[in-house]
Amino acid sequence: MKQIPETRQTPVRDHCWVLVAGGGYAGVSAALAAARGGADVLLLEREYILGGLGTAGLITIYLPLCDGMGHQVSFGIAEELLRLVVRHGLEGELPELWFRDASVEQRKNGPRFMVRYNPQICALELERLLLENGVRILYGTSVCDVIKEGPRISAVIAENKSGRSAIEAECVVDCTGDADICHMAGAPTALFPDKNPMAAWYYYLQNGQLHLNSLGACDVTDEEEDPAALQRIGGSDRVSGVDAWENSRFLQAAHAEMLRDILARRGRGEDCVPVTMATIPQLRMTRRLTGQASVCARDDHLRRETSVGLFSDWTRRGPAFELPFDTLYHASVPNLLTAGRCISAADDLWNATRVIPVCAVSGEAAGTAAALCCDFPSLDIAVLQRKLRSQGVRVHLDEL
Repeated sequence: MKQIPETRQTPVRDHCWVLVAGGGYAGVSAALAAARGGADVLLLEREYILGGLGTAGLITIYLPLCDGMGHQVSFGIAEELLRLVVRHGLEGELPELWFRDASVEQRKNGPRFMVRYNPQICALELERLLLENGVRILYGTSVCDVIKEGPRISAVIAENKSGRSAIEAECVVDCTGDADICHMAGAPTALFPDKNPMAAWYYYLQNGQLHLNSLGACDVTDEEEDPAALQRIGGSDRVSGVDAWENSRFLQAAHAEMLRDILARRGRGEDCVPVTMATIPQLRMTRRLTGQASVCARDDHLRRETSVGLFSDWTRRGPAFELPFDTLYHASVPNLLTAGRCISAADDLWNATRVIPVCAVSGEAAGTAAALCCDFPSLDIAVLQRKLRSQGVRVHLDEL
């Protein structure tokens, strides 16, 4: 491959204690926790909207905070954000047993603690929440490189409408969803071997009612719908999510499927008026960190001494997991944490760890840790666990 040498001086335009890259649910949770911990926080988001796949990607399903057996397992910011996005009553039916006092048996036999929500209200509320807590948000900004001093990241190189600049930070939280910062910094990473199937979601009005049409890959629980019966689109091609041309073709194919579906509906005489479509590729699992530890399916109900929160398996009732802090970092880059879809999870559990509740749980843990120190392998886990408990987080399953 032909290469062109670059020589340039990059101006340093900002400095912060905690730099959060990515403004999805993981990034919002990390930035919020760090700011509440007293840190100077700067959040970089390449789009012009917060929420990531949960807003711009139209995957507007806040999957369960409970284990399906009547017990809530994810607390803290994970629960706070769920209640935030439904506070205005613009969503569909709520699982009312989780919004009032009810017995474990009642909740076990009823719907799980999950909601569908309005993406626009969600994005606006997330932004308001961060600004009220002192988080600085820089939209339209992509991280394209990191600067290291020894093993540590000393700055990130960012590009936006103001040009190319460096932002110095004491520590960085990678919430890109694709482990982009980990990859740039030389931390070990892995790709999802099965890649991503086609998805093309859009909202439309029909007879005055708003509907979400989930074409292709869809997040449905075992009790909602049979995933094998879902309409497959775009053939059998799957994409890794870390190649720009692949992603572009993926999105173009999704657009073609949306248009085909809309025109077919209108051709049948349906009152189908498209309202909005996903503006980012609906890629679920791409690249993740290979951390100091990992979490896998056989860890169901296993105690992990470095746990910083709990989560369930949204696809089925019963399993519950402790999330080790060691899954959020690798010692080769001691001031870098991950949160969200790119934490260190085995392939057999990645589908469970990529969803909103786990993004929020891992984000709160990462942000809380980042406000405490900037050398994560040396962080006293007991101090972090006490801080998380004071924020309402359940750290071990025996605390439920």
